[in-house]
Amino acid sequence: MAAAGLNNRIKFCIFCHIASGEDKEAEIVKKNEELVCFKDINPAAPHHYLVVPTQHIVSCSSLQKEHISLVKRMAEMGKAVLHDQGITDMTDIRMGFHQPPFISVNHLHLHVLAPVSQISKYMAYKFTPETCPFVTEESLRKRLKANNPLLKGCFRDCSCVLYLD
Repeated sequence: MAAAGLNNRIKFCIFCHIASGEDKEAEIVKKNEELVCFKDINPAAPHHYLVVPTQHIVSCSSLQKEHISLVKRMAEMGKAVLHDQGITDMTDIRMGFHQPPFISVNHLHLHVLAPVSQISKYMAYKFTPETCPFVTEESLRKRLKANNPLLKGCFRDCSCVLYLD
């Protein structure tokens, strides 16, 4: 999968460039053959990292049941990075994915934030669990496992996509 991941890059995808080591400005904090974790350039909390697969996957809406272990490994890397950074209170963290159309980069990325109690009040709406824009990694794994269909238009004035429970 790692070799396929490096070959499965999109030429103009910034996260593909970061994952391959081509972006010299990105602050990579942890990596392996399958995943790369780096600091978010617009942090919403004192610790805000992104975990991306080296393989180009568009978004969490592109995932299927067979991707459950990938999501789990992404979360494990995120927790390891927080631990490496001295974060010990795992009850004050948040990890999740933005859902289309609320994504700014079309490459699957897990947001890892800590402490949740210090998320910027101006950005908190972007990271509210189980809302149209944001689904936690745990909830996403459960929904993938249940193979639940997508529900389009979760709110009357919202064109987003939300997974059903």
